[in-house]
Amino acid sequence: MLRNSLHLLLFPSAVFSTVIGTPRATGCTSGALPPPTLFGGSILSINAVEATLPSSSTKFCNVSISYTHPGQNDLINVWLGLPSNWNGRFQGVGGGGWTTGDPLRLTTAIAQGYASVSTDGGHSATAQTASWALLSPGNVNLYALQNFASVTLNDMTVLGKQLTEAYYGEKISKSYWSGCSTGGRQGLMMAQRYPEAYDGILSEAPAINWGQFIPAEFWPQRVMHEAGYFPSQCELNAITAAAIDACDDLDGLKDGVVGLTGLCDFQASSVVGTPYSCPGASPGTISEKAAAIVQSIWKGARDSEGNFQWYGLTPGSPLNGLANTNTTSDGKSIGLPFPISKDWHQIFLQGNTSFDPYSYTPAGWDASFHASGNRYDSIIGTRDADLSEFKGFGGKMITWHGMSDQLIFFNGTVDYWNRVVHLDPNATDFYRFYSAPGVQHCRGGSGAAPTDALAALVLWVEGNEVPETLAANRTVNGTNWTQELCLYPLSSIYKGGDPSQASSFRCE
Repeated sequence: MLRNSLHLLLFPSAVFSTVIGTPRATGCTSGALPPPTLFGGSILSINAVEATLPSSSTKFCNVSISYTHPGQNDLINVWLGLPSNWNGRFQGVGGGGWTTGDPLRLTTAIAQGYASVSTDGGHSATAQTASWALLSPGNVNLYALQNFASVTLNDMTVLGKQLTEAYYGEKISKSYWSGCSTGGRQGLMMAQRYPEAYDGILSEAPAINWGQFIPAEFWPQRVMHEAGYFPSQCELNAITAAAIDACDDLDGLKDGVVGLTGLCDFQASSVVGTPYSCPGASPGTISEKAAAIVQSIWKGARDSEGNFQWYGLTPGSPLNGLANTNTTSDGKSIGLPFPISKDWHQIFLQGNTSFDPYSYTPAGWDASFHASGNRYDSIIGTRDADLSEFKGFGGKMITWHGMSDQLIFFNGTVDYWNRVVHLDPNATDFYRFYSAPGVQHCRGGSGAAPTDALAALVLWVEGNEVPETLAANRTVNGTNWTQELCLYPLSSIYKGGDPSQASSFRCE
């Protein structure tokens, strides 16, 4: 059973019915499970109850652990699902946004037979802001940030493995991590800081380079504010559509996907004066200000001297994630910053939830951006390119990233990959990075997303089947299109034939 409030909220009795499970080495009761040990932690409670997944007939032992790090005034909850049809494997499941993890994210892994673990990292699993990180004005809760960034990820792994092996009376055969966005960052953090914890890591659209990309997510809002113009989403979408149209066929096929974003030299200024219209909105023509704004967003964050700070969105990526705007009831156009980036500037960089990120002077912006990496790279940056220890333990890792990601800059992941390869030219022996043209953040968009990247990882770890490509698919006008995602820096090029078939493309 989970901590009372969360158990009632997330695992209600109407959803999970009590069952009589298949006996294992120990029973599924709080008293039957031996108390685990955690260096640096103190276990407060362990609860266990038999349950059934609502989406399938899978029966599992639903375990929750509460613990604290003495002296840090924290309370962390861990959730562990132990299925009756255990496949011998263990899976750590990542979170998203400010959510370190939550129990509902375990359902797919449990249904597949994995003993699966997640954690709240010491703050609410449903937290939409980082209010938990500010003790008082000017005082960031660094213990809480460390818990979110790394510490509780290893804690949950240690606790989960102990209880899994105690429950089944068998050693875990292989351990895997799976997650996207924050979950992808968590996977790379495990490889960098706890390299022996997982045999295989699936890190999708990872929120790495945290100290750089998170403050840079506010750049589109800053650009609009400095221009004194917040374009409507209709106008921004018109420029995005023009970019896609101009660069769509660089890969040999006109299919609504920009496959070669690095070769797309489309200039937004070329469509100034072009009419646009959207249902329910007044028509207009693309303005010089909107074109200049979008060009700056594609270029990426710059300091007051015009020097590079971080990458921009790729042409063709939606702009509504970071350059979101709205029109008030009195007709005024305003910006709607991405909440996580706004939190970062207010709480972690200024220590003041009332701080207005639009108020940065040029010098203030420069100082704040520098402070982000300077203060926090060692805690949450997740940008260490030295993966030699993970390699030494025999680990395998897959990263894929949508090239039309509207929240996490695709080229930031490219930057990390290039640094990994610079240190280890043979990195593809254990770590593979694939680009997904047209795919947005984690999923969605007009491109093909992986069908089962975790299965490919398992085959690599356990069967030595090296994934030269990742199988992917998308739906076009109701028809399933298959495709193979290429290892970066290769790109999928159309060679003729049926475009709905992966065999019509080559990685070049």
